[in-house]
Amino acid sequence: MSVLAFDRVTYAYPGAPLPALRDVSLRVEPGEFVVLAGGTGSGKSTLLRAACGLVPHFHGGRFAGRVVAGGLGTREHGPAELARVAGTLLQEPETQVVMGTVRAELALPLENAALAAPAVARGVEEAALALGIAHLLERSTSELSGGELQRVALGAALVARPQLVLLDEPTSQLDPVAGDELLGVLRRLNEEWGTAVVLSEHRLDRCLGAADRVIAMRDGAVACDAPPREFLTWAGADAPDLQTPAARLFSLAGISPPPVAVKDARAALRDRPLPERPAVPAIARQSGRSRRAGAPALALERVWFEPRGAVAILRGASLAVAPGEIVALMGRNGAGKSTLLRVAAGVLAPTRGRVRAGGGVALLPQRPGDAFVHDRVDAEAPADVLEAAGLAHLADRHPRDLSGGERQLLALALATAERPAVVALDEPTRGMDQTHKAALARRLRELAAGGTAAVVATHDAELAAAIAGRTVLLGHGDVVADAPTAEVLGGGWYFATQTARILGGAALEPEAGAALLRETPVEALR
Repeated sequence: MSVLAFDRVTYAYPGAPLPALRDVSLRVEPGEFVVLAGGTGSGKSTLLRAACGLVPHFHGGRFAGRVVAGGLGTREHGPAELARVAGTLLQEPETQVVMGTVRAELALPLENAALAAPAVARGVEEAALALGIAHLLERSTSELSGGELQRVALGAALVARPQLVLLDEPTSQLDPVAGDELLGVLRRLNEEWGTAVVLSEHRLDRCLGAADRVIAMRDGAVACDAPPREFLTWAGADAPDLQTPAARLFSLAGISPPPVAVKDARAALRDRPLPERPAVPAIARQSGRSRRAGAPALALERVWFEPRGAVAILRGASLAVAPGEIVALMGRNGAGKSTLLRVAAGVLAPTRGRVRAGGGVALLPQRPGDAFVHDRVDAEAPADVLEAAGLAHLADRHPRDLSGGERQLLALALATAERPAVVALDEPTRGMDQTHKAALARRLRELAAGGTAAVVATHDAELAAAIAGRTVLLGHGDVVADAPTAEVLGGGWYFATQTARILGGAALEPEAGAALLRETPVEALR
């Protein structure tokens, strides 16, 4: 029997003029690993909510068709009953965590299943070890970083080893190492325990290597259901925005078939002479000069942040950003990126050190919903601001009914409406598809052209390569690298773009890599 079955499901949210799901029929068998792909608003999150019963039991709306998860029909069984057979991680894990400590959060699903105390203790330890959060077990959940909280919420979804796991953007806040570890855990559950995995992702390069199938959604309907390589071939012809960087690199270079993972790409290029690593790009050299010219828009000088009774989060961090400069801020989960941005914006006062800003510093937090106070999008921002952000068509929607990427763009529009001297963005591409990510990059370049500096905390190396001439890498609360982006992201393995890993650092973006392979001007490939 299929572990998940959709039979002609159509669903519309309350008040929505169009359905979020349209006549969806699909089956997931025990032990399958399925990746959901699609643009922002394509229906991926709604499909997962329908699979775990939140649609329609929690969200309401108009529902037709039938969904069966783990043998339980979602019409007859609510989310609480379905949780016994389907572990779920939503796009915003902070909305799922309910207990005061990490240990209590992981224990809760096992205690609800009436397991004996030794079985609960063993399950908690195993989940914590598998996800690399054993050191967090006694920590308060309110003190965790976004990435740490995401791993804890995932642990709570997996701890009872359900027969089906539903994951919505599970790596969106994880550093590259944690993201790889998470996929390793999912692969082990899938292969060794027969757990079916349905995973929604925008960063497909992270997960296609583990997938048996890819289901691509478009306008609420299934547009493609195929193995990964066939999906990439389809995407190259019908949905270029869903191509991975590796697939785009091969497509632009005229090489086929598209590679599913870095290993495939390197094997295909084994007999080709790869280009030597080029000199530092002009944009990076200009970024270095701009740091030395004039007064900075933002300067942090040996800043410490030591919460009372807790370990220091920032440890003498120094950073200077010039007007109109875009800086990517990277580092592992818990390195202090979010805290640094909050200190820069004046939300937190440094324990020691000095912060200087040449004007206002606007902060876009990890949870963009925190910026919304009205029940309509057009009440949050005037029409001209919505038009500039490409959100005018959402004017009558409730902000919290928007997709993750749409919420991010709305929050950015609000944060930059008054042209601050600096805009600090914390994981802005969380929940964003390639189209919205490109819109974000254009908007940041427009702001930079007008003199507004940007500091972007991100785990997305592709974004950093696209927008930032300079990348700052945080270690444990201090700056361990501050250099042109090509130098920081060109030669690494974890902190590197997929193109750089394929070409040994010779290029950061697919267009530049394909140009080197074909000896074609980069602009001709854009």
